[in-house]
Amino acid sequence: MEFLALSLQSLRNPTDILLIATSFIGSLISAALGIGGGTLMLAVIAQTLPVAAIIPVHGVVQFGSNLGRALLLIKHVQWTFFFAFTAGALIGALIGGQLVVSLPAQILKPALGAFILYSVWGSKLKPDQMSLKALGFGGTITTFLTMFVGATGPFVLSLIRTFGLPPAETVSTNSACILMQHTLKIVVFGLLGFNFYPYASLIAAMLAAGFAGTYLGKMVLVRTAPERFDAVLKLILSALALRLLWPF
Repeated sequence: MEFLALSLQSLRNPTDILLIATSFIGSLISAALGIGGGTLMLAVIAQTLPVAAIIPVHGVVQFGSNLGRALLLIKHVQWTFFFAFTAGALIGALIGGQLVVSLPAQILKPALGAFILYSVWGSKLKPDQMSLKALGFGGTITTFLTMFVGATGPFVLSLIRTFGLPPAETVSTNSACILMQHTLKIVVFGLLGFNFYPYASLIAAMLAAGFAGTYLGKMVLVRTAPERFDAVLKLILSALALRLLWPF
């Protein structure tokens, strides 16, 4: 009863309603285009929740969002790429979990933005030039970074995109990789003692809204031509990269 009362109360709180709506919109965007929702969610959470809760709560919400997306598109997941990424992600989580101080985001974020811009507009690798080892290394780096800067989805997607997969395969495989990344993040923050309970009702509502957004976004994705998908994806990745390079 107490949990239900907290849930109903959160729906009357303007800030929580904003977060729930953002979860819906972000999941719809990510399901339709493969990227953008996680960064949008992080930006809003950063303005509304205590600093210590930003990365953990964002991790749980994105876990749910990517779980729904991966399940709805599971037949399209490229498991070879997923397992290669996961092997590297495990190493990144172990390293990140050992650190007790935050890395300088003012250095990491611009570097990440520059890499994304190069991956989008630089000389594009052919699918056979992007090895599984390189993808695994990317899993290590991005999982390590996500402990400190939150949303590294653009980095992960830029790696998956290099393999030249069709839209559904790109989005589903990316979602599965990000799902593993956030799973590891939740485990690490749990072991470090973060208390998720005070945010449980809000998280539950955001997860429900996120799944609804994912379902609608899937219908847009399956109707999207590969050429249009890639063009829109380039623009979104570039905008997110510029945001990292110029933190206005």
